[in-house]
Amino acid sequence: MHRISRRTFLKTASASAACVSLWNGVPRLMANPLGLPIGLQLYSVRDILPKDYEGTLRQLSALGYREVEAAGFFGHTPSEVKQAMDHAGLRCVSAHYSLKDLLPKVDETIQFGKDLGLNYIVCSSPMLKDPSRIKDAGSRSARESMTLDDWRWNADQFNHIGERVNAAGMRFAYHNHTPEFRSENGILFYDELLRLTDPAKVTMELDCGWAVIAGQNPANLLKRYATRISMLHVKDFKMTPAVTPANAPPSTELGRGTIDYHPIFEAAKKASIEHLFVEQEEFDMPEMEALRIDADYMRALVV
Repeated sequence: MHRISRRTFLKTASASAACVSLWNGVPRLMANPLGLPIGLQLYSVRDILPKDYEGTLRQLSALGYREVEAAGFFGHTPSEVKQAMDHAGLRCVSAHYSLKDLLPKVDETIQFGKDLGLNYIVCSSPMLKDPSRIKDAGSRSARESMTLDDWRWNADQFNHIGERVNAAGMRFAYHNHTPEFRSENGILFYDELLRLTDPAKVTMELDCGWAVIAGQNPANLLKRYATRISMLHVKDFKMTPAVTPANAPPSTELGRGTIDYHPIFEAAKKASIEHLFVEQEEFDMPEMEALRIDADYMRALVV
């Protein structure tokens, strides 16, 4: 048997102990419910990200986030964004655009996403078919006033854009807020949107928080549309009896609000979820402190 010296043994033991210590100090990178990397929608850090792009990304990585979804690139080129993400140990897998911004720049947006290596291009805000009928066509009241005809027109736009996004090797998705869950003549707009969009061209990113505020049960939506929803937004609110889509409650850290994510993730385990993104829209503490609580909640959640 080959003998090793005491010095070699101690050096090896010390190195092993250091490795164990380092491993134990690294946050678990997977979200327990679905076994997916913990993602963050960068709208959560919209106030600090433009001031220190690379530094903010590094801080998020240190909290255990591994994927991000962009909500603007603040003038950075795809190569600059990719370099910043690589240095931080993050992967930008998705990016949000309003339909108003997307329609006139579809080719440019697709090329940007392709250069960056995105998996998804997401429409996060619809449009009125005839913007001239509302004074401020981009306002919340305009979205709340959308008719069945408006949503059918949007579905048609999504199919066309989705076909072009798919051809570039990415997928196109639509992200809900609350207007999608209004109805006309007994037809829920969200149901109509999914009925009219081609599953091969358009998938869905379900924002669980906004769905709850709109009076929906995200678990039921995941069961009904198990093959149509590919991504989740995970957020919490301090709900009250007075909550309505027009009177949204304050956003808070996961686990400190009133949304029970256990049944939601139980349903998500049987769906087709590929990515999930934590999103917090308001803060009453420093952003990084709150986002640490969010990440810890995701790592600890078991269903």
